[in-house]
Amino acid sequence: MATGRRKFLQQICISTAGLSLAPYLPEKIIHYKKELAFLRSLPESEGVLSESILAFIDTVEKNKLGLHSLMIVRHGKVVAEGWWDPYKPELRHMLFSLSKSFTSTAIGFAVTEGRLTVEDKVISFFPSLLPETVGTNLAAMQVKDMLTMTSGHDKDTMPPMRQGTQSWIKTYLSLPVEHQPGSFFLYNSGNTYMLSAIIQKLTGKTVLEYLKPRFFDPLEIRNADWETSPEGINAGAYGLRVKTEDIAKLGQFYLQKGKWAGKQLLPVKWVEEATSFQVANASLTAKDERSDWQQGYGYQFWRCRHELFRGDGAVGQFSIVMPEQDAVIAITSETANMQAVMNAVWDHLLTGIKPAALPLNKPAHDILQQKLALLTLLPSRKSTSSPVVILVSGKTFNLQDNEMKATAVSFTFLEDSCLFNLKAAGRDYSLLCGLNHLERSESVMPGDSSNLVRGNNNETRPVKVAAAALWKDEKTFEMSWMYYETPHSDTVTCVFGNNAVTIVFKSSLVGKMGNFKETRPVLEGRING
Repeated sequence: MATGRRKFLQQICISTAGLSLAPYLPEKIIHYKKELAFLRSLPESEGVLSESILAFIDTVEKNKLGLHSLMIVRHGKVVAEGWWDPYKPELRHMLFSLSKSFTSTAIGFAVTEGRLTVEDKVISFFPSLLPETVGTNLAAMQVKDMLTMTSGHDKDTMPPMRQGTQSWIKTYLSLPVEHQPGSFFLYNSGNTYMLSAIIQKLTGKTVLEYLKPRFFDPLEIRNADWETSPEGINAGAYGLRVKTEDIAKLGQFYLQKGKWAGKQLLPVKWVEEATSFQVANASLTAKDERSDWQQGYGYQFWRCRHELFRGDGAVGQFSIVMPEQDAVIAITSETANMQAVMNAVWDHLLTGIKPAALPLNKPAHDILQQKLALLTLLPSRKSTSSPVVILVSGKTFNLQDNEMKATAVSFTFLEDSCLFNLKAAGRDYSLLCGLNHLERSESVMPGDSSNLVRGNNNETRPVKVAAAALWKDEKTFEMSWMYYETPHSDTVTCVFGNNAVTIVFKSSLVGKMGNFKETRPVLEGRING
């Protein structure tokens, strides 16, 4: 399962073949507290041990599991919440495949409204896009087969869909269907795109537009956006951006079996079908009981150990639902080990949930509140100065020919920051990096890198970036660029010596996504003159 996800993520993430940075812009302040939907309560008041939450945070930090946010909901109330700076509660976060559970929700509404059934044949929706010869397996494929990832394909259809020049729908329908639908599980993001396409074909609205009055508005999920394909259809399988609290709302909605604010928005029957075991996703002989990716699959929801279920997305976006415990855990992160995150949830959070209210453990509660308030991804304090600063500040380094088409670079050191300036393809781009603190601005990545964030109309958008820098030694200057509406970041290492600089880029995806490779070249240059 992990291998398929790695290949898929490489199709939709940054390839970082080039670099372009927009000028520094101050971040707009948003009054997040006015938009809170959940009531807040003390952990012990809702039967949750503060020390169990502390143990969870300590575990994920000690093991460097890359969490960006955490929200714990018990009995419909938030008992703990925290964001690792620069991530913030008011900011949207890229969900990757957690988007699939929202698309499944749209299908649920469409079924409820009588627009389709899960037994409808897929080919019935797109008669003009069918191949000249419709194979037996394609003809037999039902909506339910796409919901349960049993369409019969032997490979994920999304890569050829994205790489082709024709309609993504037409490409999907033209690909071989090697297995009888319903008989073979394969995690296939093309299936979810087709579900999104079916919603748009039936309603004339994108999934985002269709869900707004039915789901987003009632749950007060505001300002969501969703990447679209070249044919104007929401990607469905990925590309949705919402806040951490919105991820918790999704889980709470399904925990409440489709009810919100006293209204039954989706039928209980649909919710139970969508989140229950529909198909096995591992052979009985090879099943690993310790794996939360081999417990079965519903309608774009995963079954978990302990009889729980979840929606999840690549590198650690989670909406975990605990029906028996009446709890929801929302997590965003960037990790190479999603199973380790879930193990920590079971070992600490699940075991820390008790049947009834508990006496307040004030010492543990006070430590927890202080911990949650001070969460950060900022590296531990190191040197913010070097003798090299006097020699290089404000000087221009002419760069050797490179694939990035970067021709010059400079570093201007200020009292508590450094202005990094790069000239590439005839344009000047700058980024302000705080020395031992974060400076927030926006950036735009050219070429494939623009896939970091796509909007409702698939337009490239500036990406929020928090940048910090430090001296690892007298000659080595390291910048961290955190794109904090995505899970990803860059580490840029600059080594100075003899009027020269060598710059090495490394995406945080390297090492987290299997065979993902850093494609940006090493830059080498010398001071002009």
